[in-house]
Amino acid sequence: MEIDQLTTFVAVATVGGFHRAAETLRVSQPAVSARIKALEDSLGSSRSGLTLTEAGRILRPFAEQLLKTASQARQAVHELKPASGGPLQIAAALSISVYFLPDVLKRFQRAHPKVIIAIRPGHSKEVLEMVLNEEAEIGLARSLQHPMIETISLRDDPLLLVAHPVQGPTRARHARLEQVAAWPLIFYERGSSDWTLTHSLFRRAGLVPNIAFEVDTIETAKRMVERDLGSAFLPQLAVGREIRAGKLLAIKLLDAEPLRRSLDVIHPRQRPLRGQAQAFLRALKEVADANPASIEGGRSQSRRRGK
Repeated sequence: MEIDQLTTFVAVATVGGFHRAAETLRVSQPAVSARIKALEDSLGSSRSGLTLTEAGRILRPFAEQLLKTASQARQAVHELKPASGGPLQIAAALSISVYFLPDVLKRFQRAHPKVIIAIRPGHSKEVLEMVLNEEAEIGLARSLQHPMIETISLRDDPLLLVAHPVQGPTRARHARLEQVAAWPLIFYERGSSDWTLTHSLFRRAGLVPNIAFEVDTIETAKRMVERDLGSAFLPQLAVGREIRAGKLLAIKLLDAEPLRRSLDVIHPRQRPLRGQAQAFLRALKEVADANPASIEGGRSQSRRRGK
């Protein structure tokens, strides 16, 4: 039983097939098949398909824990080496850079004033690619899972439906999705995970949203809602302050599940973090823990997330 075999097994179990696992791991499909076969042989499992059997379901959590332990072992050994130079490269989704990172950078710089940080923006998938390609040491994105990275969820960041509190389509704090589909809506960042998630909400219900505006950024959409040009599904991270101040009204959907997402930090399993990257990771967790407010239907509720 080898690390590469376990990594491949977890990849196949995660993405659901040898071909997609090969693409994810950036190896050939025969290499994936060979690794799974070797793992099956080492466990005395039949060739009927370890990843699809009860044995595979039992193995998966142990495999994931072994990979995590291997990553921690690499990190422990790496910490014995002298620190290397170069700026700390952070890849981050644009909205996270705007609404979350400034507080993290302020906290981190106070403790580590000599560390140079380079922020590289992109959509969540682009953040993942930058981390996998070693263009960034740490990535910040939403709801990312990949067999070659460690994912730590920092906090919830759902998409909230917001409208103008006085002149908007309703002063109620709730509405049905069919009603919302007829409102002038503002969509942003075509092709992003937020765009896809919002579109999927209407598509699953057999509805076509009335898209009045398509804009390039969350901030543009938020300012347009404040000027009563339409309503929008925006990240809690971006609108929490405005909702608490009464500048925006959060509307709860009565007949649809909330658009839940998490704000995640990612780093490679097989590449140890430098000391300054570990310190930055601690700053991320501290800021996330210090701001656990949950906005629900326009009300702010404080809660402490267990870690």
